[in-house]
Amino acid sequence: MLRKIVSAIVMVVGVLALIQVLPFGHNHTNPPIGKAVSWPDQQSHELAVRACYDCHSNQTEWPWYSNVAPLSWLIQKDVDEGRSKLNFSEMDKPYREANKASDLVRKGDMPQWYYVMLHPSANLSADEKPRLMQALDQVVGKR
Repeated sequence: MLRKIVSAIVMVVGVLALIQVLPFGHNHTNPPIGKAVSWPDQQSHELAVRACYDCHSNQTEWPWYSNVAPLSWLIQKDVDEGRSKLNFSEMDKPYREANKASDLVRKGDMPQWYYVMLHPSANLSADEKPRLMQALDQVVGKR
């Protein structure tokens, strides 16, 4: 029995080591900033940077664990998807559902729970949430 457990552990460690060489999830680039959003005030800008910019801008801060597969795959997928839905660094592009951004914040769907778990500063207080929602409505909600 012990031999099977050790073999299983060795196999899992081997697979984890092998998947580190797969190329997906290591494209940690931040494209140039195009037409950046103009926030109504500094506080709303800071709230957006804390809660949104890692996935919804070209100013992503890539943490060390974003280089470790399979987490790197999930993080890369989230950033790619977030940028495609709303990118505060490329506001000259059309985003079909950008006007839903403040609704997602109000419902608690954004920022996503697992992002907040790893980035506690993204957790918006009861006072910060309406301020960010109002700013989002001003910059993307009325497009």
